[in-house]
Amino acid sequence: MYLVTTGNRKAKDRWVRAGLLLIAVLFLGIFLIVPLVAVFAKALEEGVSVYAAAVAESDALAAIKLTLLITGIVVPLNLIFGLAAGWCIAKFSFPGKSFLLTLIDLPFAVSPVISGLIFVLVFGAQGLLGPWLDQYNVKIIFAVPGIALATAFVTFPFVARELIPIMQSQGKEEEEAALTLGANGWKTFWRITIPNIKWGLLYGVILCSARAIGEFGAVSVVSGHIRGMTNTVPLHVEILYNEYQFVASFAVASILTLLAIATLIAKSIIEERSHVH
Repeated sequence: MYLVTTGNRKAKDRWVRAGLLLIAVLFLGIFLIVPLVAVFAKALEEGVSVYAAAVAESDALAAIKLTLLITGIVVPLNLIFGLAAGWCIAKFSFPGKSFLLTLIDLPFAVSPVISGLIFVLVFGAQGLLGPWLDQYNVKIIFAVPGIALATAFVTFPFVARELIPIMQSQGKEEEEAALTLGANGWKTFWRITIPNIKWGLLYGVILCSARAIGEFGAVSVVSGHIRGMTNTVPLHVEILYNEYQFVASFAVASILTLLAIATLIAKSIIEERSHVH
């Protein structure tokens, strides 16, 4: 009787596992694989030459360059902020620590469109600092600085939020031991702290870069949609689609898709390396 019951239970468990696996595969197929195939199928619908022409078009190249420029500005700034915030929060106790954590999480709670509107209200022509900026001919909104500010705001939690729990779990015994043995603060930071958090740091940088490249809402508000000047790749895709240039829009969108796939691959590699170490 026991053997029969055990055999039935194992058979039932196999069916449950098979059912869950089937659901997972169907979910991935419907929500991930099919959209990816659709993007590339539509992008290549009229041939490789049309695809290449859409990607090499001057406005598309300008959008790609601007996206890479904004990412190159935002990611190092968030890297510095994330390291500083993680170090302070994980290693020290100070008044306002919980408030600082709340501020770090703020972009997760605020819609990107709202954050873009906030920058318009502060730096726009009719905003709080608008007249002063106009007096000195400083362009923030509808220019690269505004796009960089909006992107930095929506992405700054990623590095910090990845590093804080890692630093907290590691404690500060190794740093204190190094300081006791005569190492200065910078040497302790570079020789002890950075090697201990390197995988989490890379993981946070990858997530931050992916969000910076694909950000739409906040950038859409502050950019002004000036073709060839303030359009990032997501905004350029939207404009092409609204103009019924479907093949061109999907061709440019495929670049974002390739970057997303590269991000997923890098993310998987780092997760595997971090578990090994």
